[in-house]
Amino acid sequence: MAYQPRAPNHNEDDHDNNRRLYNPYQDLKVPIQTLYKLPTSPEFLFQEEAVAQRRSWGENLTYYTGIGYLAGAVAGASKGIFEGVKASEPGDTTKLKINRILNASGHSGRQFGNRAGVIGLMYAGIESGMVAVRDTDDIVNSVVAGLGTGALYKAAAGPRSAAVAGAIGGVVVGLAVTGKQVLKRYVPI
Repeated sequence: MAYQPRAPNHNEDDHDNNRRLYNPYQDLKVPIQTLYKLPTSPEFLFQEEAVAQRRSWGENLTYYTGIGYLAGAVAGASKGIFEGVKASEPGDTTKLKINRILNASGHSGRQFGNRAGVIGLMYAGIESGMVAVRDTDDIVNSVVAGLGTGALYKAAAGPRSAAVAGAIGGVVVGLAVTGKQVLKRYVPI
């Protein structure tokens, strides 16, 4: 039976002398460390995953898609703020100006975020595919993934646009990876 507070005029000689508070942990005389044997190192389903010193394809997919969407949404919202300020008219009230700014930043943020998220998704998929096919993780995988992502993203606009976008994607990723290597080498962190 659950604990019930006693009334101020409660007499100790009543019939409920035999009641006590319920403690659900009273029979566990084991330290908590031995009760739950939790691992101290990461667990992997396959031993090959434990040997690799990089993110898995699922983590890559989540990371690049999320970073792409977040960066695109922030850039789009910034652009939308300027569009909203430019679109305001001299006779607008403050409430209407704020509404224009919020609408424009939300619209541009969604558009840019979705585009950058899709680009991140394609890049992560192509890069993970390249790592699986070549069985090595190096700069070539990243550059080819950038090239393929740019070409695939603009494939609907025609072969010329796809080739230009692919070249731009490969160069941008190559510069980013090279810049990362330079920072790792020369900047002490």
